[in-house]
Amino acid sequence: MIEIRPFAQLGRFENDWLAARHHFSFGHYHDPARDGLGTLLVWNDDTIAPGRGFDLHGHRDMEIITFVRQGAITHRDHLGNEGRTEAGDVQVMSAGKGILHAEYNLESEPTRIFQIWIRPATKGLKPRWEQRRFPAADRSGRLVVLASGRDGGPSAGEEGALAIHQDAAVLGASLRKGESVAHRLGVSRRAYLVADRGAIEVNGHAAAARDGVVATAEETLTITALEDADVVVADVA
Repeated sequence: MIEIRPFAQLGRFENDWLAARHHFSFGHYHDPARDGLGTLLVWNDDTIAPGRGFDLHGHRDMEIITFVRQGAITHRDHLGNEGRTEAGDVQVMSAGKGILHAEYNLESEPTRIFQIWIRPATKGLKPRWEQRRFPAADRSGRLVVLASGRDGGPSAGEEGALAIHQDAAVLGASLRKGESVAHRLGVSRRAYLVADRGAIEVNGHAAAARDGVVATAEETLTITALEDADVVVADVA
């Protein structure tokens, strides 16, 4: 089954420096029909103004994957980690038993991110943060695994992917108009996918840029670009 969630119908929050759209219940936005999808709890579409960002705050027991779509995000945490993640690249923070961090757009242009929260399989783990480059050319015409805990967890991992503590994966592809990619999901699993840019078709269902697409009870997902498109997919139990 495929369900399209139009961008215009997403939850929203805006102030003088942040324009956020919520694919699932988050903060002051609550829709009981959108309280996550399996272990996927949050998918936020955030635009952060230059020189602004999220001051020091805490998280625990959450796998937080950030895909940078435009600009860059700078991370700092109480463990001493600091890094700048650029457009097309990904950072993962395993909040574990607790982490304090801040995220800022220190660039001269707006930063746009997808931030994806997945519930970990185990609580109270040691917190960690890492980032990795994912060149756009490597995602051209194919799905690349960006973060994963499938096939035995983060110790097993998938080659080149950032590790997360859950039987889940986040994948990305850059497609030219008319190109298709297939992802074997399995009828017992679920997926959520969003095109950052460009219209797509998923198993025959059309979705505009930044619409959410829910897939359940689908053995395989076939994603076709109706326009040049960048697509991010979360595959969860």
